[in-house]
Amino acid sequence: MHKRLVLIGGGHAHMVTLANLGKIIEKGHSVTVIGPSDYHYYSGMGPGMLSGTYRPEEIRFATRHVVEKQRGTFLLGKAARIDPEKKTVVLESGDTIPYDVLSCNAGSHVPQPAVEGDLADTFSVKPIERLMTAKSRLIDHFDRHTPNVVIVGGGPSSAEVAGNVWQLATTTGRQMPRITVCAGSAFMSRFPASVRRKIVSTLSRRGITIREGVYMKSVSPEGVFLDNGETLPADFIFLALGVKPSAIFADSGIATGPDGGLRVNRFLQSTQHPDIFGGGDCIYFQDHPLDKVGVYAVRENPVLFHNIVAQLDGGDLMPFDPNGDYLLIFNLGGGVGVLKKRWLEFGGRPAFIIKDYIDRKFMKEFQAIE
Repeated sequence: MHKRLVLIGGGHAHMVTLANLGKIIEKGHSVTVIGPSDYHYYSGMGPGMLSGTYRPEEIRFATRHVVEKQRGTFLLGKAARIDPEKKTVVLESGDTIPYDVLSCNAGSHVPQPAVEGDLADTFSVKPIERLMTAKSRLIDHFDRHTPNVVIVGGGPSSAEVAGNVWQLATTTGRQMPRITVCAGSAFMSRFPASVRRKIVSTLSRRGITIREGVYMKSVSPEGVFLDNGETLPADFIFLALGVKPSAIFADSGIATGPDGGLRVNRFLQSTQHPDIFGGGDCIYFQDHPLDKVGVYAVRENPVLFHNIVAQLDGGDLMPFDPNGDYLLIFNLGGGVGVLKKRWLEFGGRPAFIIKDYIDRKFMKEFQAIE
C-alpha cells in the first residue's frame, strides 16, 4: 500500500534512512525530505572548519543530491508547524506537505541573548555553515588589528571554538587576538575535574582568558555587558550558550519534554502520535534523558530507519538502547585534544588524532552514498 514518508531534516539521526531511501521507494512509498540547506554539516567537525583544519566540503553531506538520486523529493525550506490531526507539515512559506509517517531530525539552536544594534561580527556556533563566514571575518580582523574575541558560554563548544580561533590566528600569521571565554558560573562544569584541568591548562598556555562567576546580560557594538556591571571589549563575539531543541513541537501542541524536545518512547516514537518519530537533538527520550551529543544521533540511526519502515509496512518496532557511557573527545585546536572514556583519559596530540580518524571515517562512510 502506497504511503507518504516525510523527513524533517537531513542530520545525523537520518543518515541511515537517507542512505536507504531507494529501498523505501521501491516498496511503493513516496519520500519527501525537508531541509534548510542542500547540505548537512557535521557539527563535530565545525570547530575544525573554523580553524582551517577541514575544508567545508570535507564536513558536509549532500542531502539534496542523495535524495533526488534515489528518486525522492527534496524541498528547500524550514518546517514551521506540524498538524498531527490533519497529518501535514506546514512550511514557513505556507506550503503544506501531507504525510502518513513523519520522522523529525530538526536539530537544535543556540538561544539568542539581548542584542543592541546591528552586530555584523556576532555569530552563534550553530548553524555550522555560518562558521565559514565567521572564519573569513576573523581573518579580516587579524589582518587589520589585534582584535578582542569573546566567546560567551562555558561548555564544550566554547572550549573548542576558543582553541580553534587561536589556531586560525596562528596559521594565518597575522595579529594574535585577545581571546576571552565568558563562562558563566563555571567553565566545563558538568565534566570531571580532571578533564576541566586539562582543557584549562591547554587554553591558558595560549594566553586565552577564562572568566568564571559572571554572566552576560547583553551585547552591543561596545562589547559584552556582564551582570557585575563590567563591559568586556569585543570586536568579535561567539555565542555558545548551549543548545535547545527546535520549537516546532511546542508550537504545534505536540507532547514535549521539559527541554521542549519531542517526547518519544523507547521506539523513538512520539508518546502522543504513533506516526511521528524523531532522533538527535530535537527529541526528549523519556525513558532516559540523553545528553545533546552527536553519538546518540549516530546510535539512533539504524533503529530510527527500522521503525520508520516498520510503521510504513505494518511491522514490529525495535526499541532503542542508548548503550550507557560514550567516548568524549574535544578538539582544542593546534592538533591537540582531550579524550575521556570511562577510566581512560588523556590529552595532547594522540587525542586529536583519534578524533580526526573517527570523524573522517564517519563522513567518508556517508559521503560514499553520494
